Amino acid sequence: MADARRMGKTELFAHFSEKFGIKRTEVRDFFEALQALSEAELRRSGEFVLPGMVKFVVQNRPARMGRNPSTGEQIPIPAKTVVKARIAKQLKDSVLPQ
Repeated sequence: MADARRMGKTELFAHFSEKFGIKRTEVRDFFEALQALSEAELRRSGEFVLPGMVKFVVQNRPARMGRNPSTGEQIPIPAKTVVKARIAKQLKDSVLPQ
Protein backbone atom coordinates (compact mmCIF):
# COMPACT_ATOMS: atom_id res chain seq x y z
CA MET A 1 0.00 0.00 0.00
CA ALA A 2 3.02 2.30 0.45
CA ASP A 3 3.47 2.71 -3.33
CA ALA A 4 -0.26 3.23 -4.02
CA ARG A 5 -1.13 6.59 -5.54
CA ARG A 6 -4.16 8.42 -4.22
CA MET A 7 -7.07 9.18 -6.52
CA GLY A 8 -7.06 12.80 -7.67
CA LYS A 9 -10.00 15.03 -8.46
CA THR A 10 -9.83 14.25 -12.19
CA GLU A 11 -9.92 10.49 -11.59
CA LEU A 12 -12.74 10.88 -9.06
CA PHE A 13 -14.88 12.88 -11.48
CA ALA A 14 -14.09 10.44 -14.32
CA HIS A 15 -15.08 7.47 -12.13
CA PHE A 16 -18.50 8.91 -11.29
CA SER A 17 -18.99 10.12 -14.86
CA GLU A 18 -18.48 6.59 -16.20
CA LYS A 19 -20.40 4.87 -13.41
CA PHE A 20 -23.55 6.98 -13.79
CA GLY A 21 -23.26 7.91 -17.47
CA ILE A 22 -23.18 11.67 -16.94
CA LYS A 23 -20.79 14.41 -18.04
CA ARG A 24 -17.77 15.27 -15.91
CA THR A 25 -19.00 18.85 -15.65
CA GLU A 26 -22.22 17.57 -14.07
CA VAL A 27 -20.19 15.50 -11.60
CA ARG A 28 -18.10 18.58 -10.79
CA ASP A 29 -21.29 20.60 -10.26
CA PHE A 30 -22.59 17.89 -7.91
CA PHE A 31 -19.43 17.98 -5.78
CA GLU A 32 -19.45 21.79 -5.72
CA ALA A 33 -23.09 21.71 -4.53
CA LEU A 34 -22.17 19.11 -1.88
CA GLN A 35 -19.34 21.33 -0.65
CA ALA A 36 -21.62 24.39 -0.53
CA LEU A 37 -24.27 22.40 1.35
CA SER A 38 -21.73 21.11 3.88
CA GLU A 39 -20.42 24.64 4.49
CA ALA A 40 -23.95 26.01 4.97
CA GLU A 41 -24.93 23.19 7.36
CA LEU A 42 -21.73 23.56 9.39
CA ARG A 43 -22.47 27.27 9.79
CA ARG A 44 -26.15 26.63 10.59
CA SER A 45 -26.10 23.61 12.90
CA GLY A 46 -22.42 22.91 13.59
CA GLU A 47 -22.38 19.47 11.97
CA PHE A 48 -22.76 17.74 8.60
CA VAL A 49 -23.05 13.98 8.04
CA LEU A 50 -22.28 11.87 4.99
CA PRO A 51 -24.02 8.64 6.13
CA GLY A 52 -21.71 5.66 6.43
CA MET A 53 -18.62 7.77 5.75
CA VAL A 54 -17.91 10.83 7.89
CA LYS A 55 -19.40 13.37 10.27
CA PHE A 56 -17.98 16.92 10.24
CA VAL A 57 -18.32 18.82 13.52
CA VAL A 58 -17.50 22.43 14.40
CA GLN A 59 -15.54 22.60 17.65
CA ASN A 60 -14.55 25.65 19.70
CA ARG A 61 -11.10 25.42 21.28
CA PRO A 62 -10.49 27.61 24.34
CA ALA A 63 -7.42 29.80 24.73
CA ARG A 64 -4.54 28.12 26.54
CA MET A 65 -0.89 28.43 27.40
CA GLY A 66 1.57 26.52 25.22
CA ARG A 67 5.31 26.14 25.09
CA ASN A 68 7.73 27.18 22.35
CA PRO A 69 9.62 23.91 21.64
CA SER A 70 12.88 25.61 20.68
CA THR A 71 13.18 28.00 23.64
CA GLY A 72 10.90 26.43 26.25
CA GLU A 73 9.23 29.82 26.71
CA GLN A 74 5.51 29.83 27.55
CA ILE A 75 3.33 31.43 24.87
CA PRO A 76 -0.39 32.18 24.80
CA ILE A 77 -2.38 30.23 22.19
CA PRO A 78 -5.58 32.09 21.27
CA ALA A 79 -9.05 30.51 21.18
CA LYS A 80 -10.18 29.32 17.76
CA THR A 81 -12.90 27.41 15.97
CA VAL A 82 -11.99 24.29 13.98
CA VAL A 83 -13.80 21.67 11.90
CA LYS A 84 -13.15 18.07 12.88
CA ALA A 85 -13.95 14.95 10.86
CA ARG A 86 -15.15 11.82 12.63
CA ILE A 87 -14.96 8.69 10.52
CA ALA A 88 -18.03 6.46 10.65
CA LYS A 89 -17.61 3.12 12.42
CA GLN A 90 -18.90 1.28 9.35
CA LEU A 91 -16.08 2.73 7.21
CA LYS A 92 -13.41 2.11 9.88
CA ASP A 93 -14.48 -1.51 10.27
CA SER A 94 -14.39 -2.14 6.51
CA VAL A 95 -10.89 -0.64 6.04
CA LEU A 96 -8.95 -1.31 9.24
CA PRO A 97 -7.87 -4.81 10.28
CA GLN A 98 -9.63 -6.30 13.28
